[in-house]
Amino acid sequence: MTKKKLASQSAVIMTEMVLPNDTNTLNNLMGGKLMHWMDVVAAIAAQKHSNRIVVTASADSISFKHPIALGNVVTLKSQVTRAFNSSMEVFIEVWAEDIPANKKILTHRAFFTFVAVDQNGRPIEVPEVEPKTEEEVELYEGALRRRQLRLVLAKRMDPKDAVELKSIFNMDNPKES
Repeated sequence: MTKKKLASQSAVIMTEMVLPNDTNTLNNLMGGKLMHWMDVVAAIAAQKHSNRIVVTASADSISFKHPIALGNVVTLKSQVTRAFNSSMEVFIEVWAEDIPANKKILTHRAFFTFVAVDQNGRPIEVPEVEPKTEEEVELYEGALRRRQLRLVLAKRMDPKDAVELKSIFNMDNPKES
């Protein structure tokens, strides 16, 4: 499959309101509920890019920097940043908005990886991503490093083979002691 698709063609925006059943005892959105919403919005982006059934392969570290309060409106934005054979990296941003107070903050960012599968659950090739904007190009270029890091951490790649990571850490020219 040599077909390319613009990164923007996979863009998805999902909006939810934090209701009492979504909260912990501090009246903040439960982390698991947020991760569920992130998985859904990212899966939709991956499906739009691949036109296939997709399964979650990984979710990068998600830090909870800002709590999201009961009554806040949560906007999740996702877009495929890069595709590799059958896998796709999806970038997600989460915004929380307190509408009566007129306050909106970026609360979370994460990268999820999805694999496109056929009707029998076997990985299937996906189109390449064509970035256009400055941000899309930056995310696209960093995707290979993030992929290699994921694979090394999952023990699916030997660190010696992570060429993109070597260039960051200057591992080819270690300092002499």
